[in-house]
Amino acid sequence: MSFDRARMKETAAALAGEGIYIGGSSWKYSGWLGQLYTQDRYVWKGRFAEARFERQCLAEYAEVFKSVCVDAAYYKFPDQRFLDQLFPEVPPDFQFAFKVTDQITIKYFPNLPRFGMRAGTENRDFLNAERFEAEFLGPCKPFRQQVGLLIFEFSRFSAKDFERGRDFVQLLDEFLGRLPRGWRYGVEIRNRNFLRPEYFAMLSRHGVAHIFNSWQDMPPLLEQMALSGSRTAPEFTGARLLLKPGRKYEEAVKMFSPYNEIKELYPEGRAAGAKLIEETRQQGGGAKTFIYVNNRFEGNSLETMAGILDAVERVGAESKPKS
Repeated sequence: MSFDRARMKETAAALAGEGIYIGGSSWKYSGWLGQLYTQDRYVWKGRFAEARFERQCLAEYAEVFKSVCVDAAYYKFPDQRFLDQLFPEVPPDFQFAFKVTDQITIKYFPNLPRFGMRAGTENRDFLNAERFEAEFLGPCKPFRQQVGLLIFEFSRFSAKDFERGRDFVQLLDEFLGRLPRGWRYGVEIRNRNFLRPEYFAMLSRHGVAHIFNSWQDMPPLLEQMALSGSRTAPEFTGARLLLKPGRKYEEAVKMFSPYNEIKELYPEGRAAGAKLIEETRQQGGGAKTFIYVNNRFEGNSLETMAGILDAVERVGAESKPKS
């Protein structure tokens, strides 16, 4: 189905009632005007105001969806001011996923302008559990009931970072063992050769979810899901549909901007999202699933999510006994 705002609102609420949260990877996209967002709400002095839109569109987003992934937290620790701008905009049953700040997950700072003098140097706070607890969890504690998932995203490591995957697994094991309990943690990696039994077993010992992710150099989602032991947290799972495997990020940005329509269907990716939803339903028992879709997956994540839910409906219809 194509994106229908009223239908998505009804479906997203029903899924959330089953513990299944589907939403966007961020939300500040003016390309969604006319689909999800109402342009008149952001007009100031007769003109569409981009700044007004970015400040206020989360409230309209939350009228339809029950969850979103906050990518902005990856670039800066979330302070009280930032969080005070987020949580009052959404209803009490809304669930946020936060990407953990890269200060915790980068081993060597890339040579990018935003890192300034740190570019190319070793990060002394890599897997620093104390700093994570103080500067990330601390500000989030007052809003704990609405923090559905915390994602540690690790960019692809080079041989300089870790010569062997088990070296990363050992450090991550020690780090996770120092974290406070009671939060849902997920780990997203970009090294396909790290997807080994010892990695999954380590996450399982800590009750931390492997975040199934569709990315340039990662196996397709269905392949990841088929790996033995890949469901590492018994009570929840997560997935991020970011890029079609084999496609570079810069290529997707150029190809899909301004993200107002589907430019290329990726049926296998949609099928993986639908399968995760069906598995959660079959598992039952209060299990939760968090699925986040990026515009760079097919060009417009609203339409992608509608397509995933359409696939779920077809599977459900086919499984019903014929009278």
